[in-house]
Amino acid sequence: MVEIDGSAGEGGGQIVRTSIALAMLTGSAITIHDIRARRSNPGLRAQHLAAIQASARICGAHFDGATIASRHLRFFPGPVRAGRYEIDVGTAGSTLLVLQTVLPALSFCTCASELLLRGGTHNPRAPTFEFINDAYLPLLRRLGYGARAALERHGFYPRGGGLVRVSIAPFQRGIPLDLTERGSLHSCTARVLLSRIPLDIGQREIAVLRARLNIPDSACSIEAVVASSAGNTVQVRVNCAHVHLAFCGFGSRGVPAEIVAGGVASEVEQYLKTDVAVDVHLADQLLVPLALAAGGRFTTVKPSAHTITNAEVIKNLLPIRIDVRDLGSERWLLEVWPRAAEKSIR
Repeated sequence: MVEIDGSAGEGGGQIVRTSIALAMLTGSAITIHDIRARRSNPGLRAQHLAAIQASARICGAHFDGATIASRHLRFFPGPVRAGRYEIDVGTAGSTLLVLQTVLPALSFCTCASELLLRGGTHNPRAPTFEFINDAYLPLLRRLGYGARAALERHGFYPRGGGLVRVSIAPFQRGIPLDLTERGSLHSCTARVLLSRIPLDIGQREIAVLRARLNIPDSACSIEAVVASSAGNTVQVRVNCAHVHLAFCGFGSRGVPAEIVAGGVASEVEQYLKTDVAVDVHLADQLLVPLALAAGGRFTTVKPSAHTITNAEVIKNLLPIRIDVRDLGSERWLLEVWPRAAEKSIR
C-alpha cells in the first residue's frame, strides 16, 4: 500500500487523478489521505468521483471512500482491460480530466479501446477539448501514444451535456521528446464559440484578438454551437515549427467581451515574449505521459505549484527522475527520465 498525502504541495484534485492513473499501471494499491484538505470545499467532488469510478471499471478495482466530500480514499487496482467504455461525469465536470486519468492505462493494453465521454468539454478549471486535441495529443503521439479524439457535442457549465469520442491504440514506444526550442512562429488563428450568446459578443472578442495579436481576418472565425447551456469561449492557436499551443478564455456574466479576449491575448503575448517551447499548463500535463514513455525534456516558464506537486506524486509511484532547472531569462528546463519505469508496467 502506497500512502499519498492529498494535501501536499498544491493540494488539488490532480494528486488523486495522477495517483489513480499510475496505480492502474503498476498494480499498486494506494491510500490517499487529507484530500483537498485546504480547499474551501475539501474532499472529493463529483468530477473526481467520475475519474475514480471510470478507472475502477477499467481495471476491476475495489475501493472505499469514494463519496462526495470524502478526504480519504483507498484504491486496489486489478488488471486493466481494453474495451469500449461509456463514462458519464453526470455534471459539467471535465470529461477531458477523466480522459487524462484513464488514457495511460488503456494505452498500455495490447488491444485498442474506445471511450464515449459525457459531461463538460469547456470548463474554466480544466483543459478544453481544443487544448487536448490541438496541443496535448499531438505531442503524445510523438511519444508513441495512439489516442485520437472527436468532439460530437459541446458541454458548457452548468449543465454539461457534451460528448467526446476517443479511440486509443496500443502504445508504440517512440524516442524521447526533445522540445527545447519551439521554432519559428508560423501562424496564429482565433476562434470564438457561442452557445445562446449574441453574435456581437463574438465580433467584439475577435476584434480585440485581431488588434492585439495581428491575426488576419482570414484566420479568425465565429461559430455558433448547440449546447445544453449558454457558453462562450475565446480560443487562440499558436502554430510554431516544433509545437502547437492552444490558449482559451471563458466568457461569464458581467465580464465585458473585451476583457475576456484581452486576457487570452495577454497569455499569448507572454508566451511569445518568452523563449520557451511549452506553456505552464502543458508543462504540467506532459509529466505523466513522459514518465511512462521514453522520457524527454522541454523548456517552459517557471513551473507552477501544480506542476511541482504532480512531479512529486509521480516520483512516489514510479522509478523516475524529474529535474527542474532555472536557465535564466524566464526559461526553465524540465527533464523526465525513466530509470526502469517499463519494469513497473504490467
